[in-house]
Amino acid sequence: MEFQDKVLKCVDCDADFIFTAGEQLFFHDKQFKNEPKRCKNCKTKRSQALGISHSPSGTNFQRVETKAICSGCQRETTVPFKPTQGRPVFCRECFQQRKTTAASA
Repeated sequence: MEFQDKVLKCVDCDADFIFTAGEQLFFHDKQFKNEPKRCKNCKTKRSQALGISHSPSGTNFQRVETKAICSGCQRETTVPFKPTQGRPVFCRECFQQRKTTAASA
């Protein structure tokens, strides 16, 4: 299947933007059914308004900070993930200490 660049109109600012052949191939490979509706600027503005961050590669991610009790020292800490029930959670100091102990064993 061969793709050609298309000119689309942004639903937010009404500006024309190019839906490149490469982007179309990506959409086809991912089995996306709809073409993009917003230009890059409006898409970025919308993402920021919704609180979604963008990494340099363009992949969406949201940073998670969760409060938890350290399984080692029982102090409250924050971790950059949502803990899984039944698995221990460690503060930075206890995690580093366990890592050092495991490496020397």
